[in-house]
Amino acid sequence: MGSFSTKVQSFIDILLNKGGYHEVLIGLRNTLLIAILGMMIGIVIGTLIAAVRVMPKYNRLPRILNSICEFYVAAFRGTPMVVQLLVFYYVLFPLTSVRITGLNVSILVFGLNSGAYVSEIMRAGILSVDPGQMEAGRALGLTFGTTMIKVVIPQAVKNILPTLGNEFITLIKETSIVSFVGAADLYKAFNYIGSNKYEFMVPFLAMAIIYIVLVLIITMLIKLMERRLRRSDRRHQVKKDI
Repeated sequence: MGSFSTKVQSFIDILLNKGGYHEVLIGLRNTLLIAILGMMIGIVIGTLIAAVRVMPKYNRLPRILNSICEFYVAAFRGTPMVVQLLVFYYVLFPLTSVRITGLNVSILVFGLNSGAYVSEIMRAGILSVDPGQMEAGRALGLTFGTTMIKVVIPQAVKNILPTLGNEFITLIKETSIVSFVGAADLYKAFNYIGSNKYEFMVPFLAMAIIYIVLVLIITMLIKLMERRLRRSDRRHQVKKDI
């Protein structure tokens, strides 16, 4: 086996002269695309499920919806993400004769999976809000849905922002499995570089560094958002005291 410096030179040569950088850029783009769109889908689905879960169960319809949501959450939290990817790509879509790319399947599955976890995060956030907020909204003549959207959920998001950030970081790291359905990601890009000379040490180290940098950037952005929210809360508190 050659020295580490030789391996680094070989990695740089493939990266710059044999199209490796192009594969890495595509992989990085797809990694971020899958994680960001998956998180957005997850937040929408999770918020809807959380609203159903905390909705009063006086009528039959809310109870039915709640049962459906519980099954959905149990199904996606109870199976590994890679299994979900394989089932959707190789079973469900072929059965329905729907043609869809590995990238689009990955975005969909990541969104559905994230929705199950975000629903529990959002439900905890909603329950952390003072019940008097909902009662005040209803007393003003607002419907349950309007009060939830305009009053309760904005306050809940402030409480769960760090946890949502952790969920996004998890999605970023989980994208390493999308190559199972043929989607180009960072793993596939660096595996291509390593396969050129069957030397994977440096490519995989570089891949790990990129993931670490992405996580650090996301963590920093979350902290900045938390600071701004705290400053906003303090300004509002000062105005109330005045």
